Amino acid sequence: MKLMAIKALAVIATALLLNACATSPTGRSQVLLFPDGELATMGQQAFAGMKSDIKISNKPVANDMVQCIARELLKYVDDSVYKGEWEVVVFDDDQVNAFALPGGKIGVYTGLLNVAVNQHQVAAVIGHEIGHVIAKHGNERMSNNAVIGFGQQAVGQVLAANQVSQTPEIMMALGVGLQFGTLKYSRVHESEADEIGLTLMAKAGFKPTESVSLWQNMAAQSGGKRQPEFMSTHPAPESRIENLINQMPQAEKLFKAARNRPNCGD
Repeated sequence: MKLMAIKALAVIATALLLNACATSPTGRSQVLLFPDGELATMGQQAFAGMKSDIKISNKPVANDMVQCIARELLKYVDDSVYKGEWEVVVFDDDQVNAFALPGGKIGVYTGLLNVAVNQHQVAAVIGHEIGHVIAKHGNERMSNNAVIGFGQQAVGQVLAANQVSQTPEIMMALGVGLQFGTLKYSRVHESEADEIGLTLMAKAGFKPTESVSLWQNMAAQSGGKRQPEFMSTHPAPESRIENLINQMPQAEKLFKAARNRPNCGD
């Protein structure tokens, strides 16, 4: 009976996966189980919470520059990604980071502006974060986690039904395997967002070569203190730089063809 129930669940899960197949902007196959509207609502709720919990910067220069850069980049983001007006907030926090969320939300921490030293480097970061939203990486990660959860439950039921004495150890091994699989999956997302962001900044008239300088700054800022790449959710700066350099000829063509040269301040 248990095995029949598991088979039924497997059939349902397979049907869901087949109906949720999609293709990312770079041509990679994806599984997206959740409606875009649901992700947008979640993103908006999360952003509202962050605005309540984290101090918002009141520095005019930083705000004006970030707003200008985001505005220029968003001109080249299709309305299908988000049809409303995007909200951009600079948070007064030392984190060297930024993010974009489904539902038209962008956050930049003031700490980033100490490492991304000009408008082009800031554009590389914001473009990268928008790239995550364009490629629906949030939906894909949630969908992947949902599939993993189903897989762990199903395997656990199968092992219990067959009275395998090593069930906890096997489940632990499965979890570790999935953990490292998820880390690798995140690196794929990061590399894809780098590619999308590079294209976006070049189309908007920001210098794509500054994306390489940005990651050189990031590597220097970290002081070489980072985990081995295979245990990190992000590619090593050296890997990112190599990938960006490989994509630079096409980005330079887009930059030279761009009609605009933004002046958002340095």
